[in-house]
Amino acid sequence: MTFADEDLRHLRRCVELAATGLSDGNEPFGSVLVSADGTVLLEDHNREKDGDHTRHPELAIAMWAVTNLTPDQRAEATVYTSGEHCPMCSAAHAWVGLGRIVFIVASTRLAELLEQWGVGPSPVAALPITTVAPFLPVEGPVAELAGEMETLYERCFRPS
Repeated sequence: MTFADEDLRHLRRCVELAATGLSDGNEPFGSVLVSADGTVLLEDHNREKDGDHTRHPELAIAMWAVTNLTPDQRAEATVYTSGEHCPMCSAAHAWVGLGRIVFIVASTRLAELLEQWGVGPSPVAALPITTVAPFLPVEGPVAELAGEMETLYERCFRPS
């Protein structure tokens, strides 16, 4: 799969946001919401360090979008994200009518890494976005940025 320079620019920002989240004590996930004309509307990273593991950037984007964008604007927007949406975020994305999703690392790949590192399983299944929300336009993974994300995952999740 080939990605446009604009896609890669936004995905690199997702990696930066994931790194910021990790340096702030959160898990390394970052996302960017971009309008149809290319305007960055919202950026966020995981904020679960307080114990609320629903504080994912993809969920924050869905909640912001439903309040601040029309249905047409939501449908035309793109969500770029460092890791494939979890089932909660996939459902939220679909329910509010957001458009295209582009992700770097597949949820199944992260699950494989966690298993390799001896980390217990997630309480939520690693389901592809299209299993949860079959009509969403989804692109990924993005191999050229996956190594950077996997390094952040290792720093966060691999036991020392």
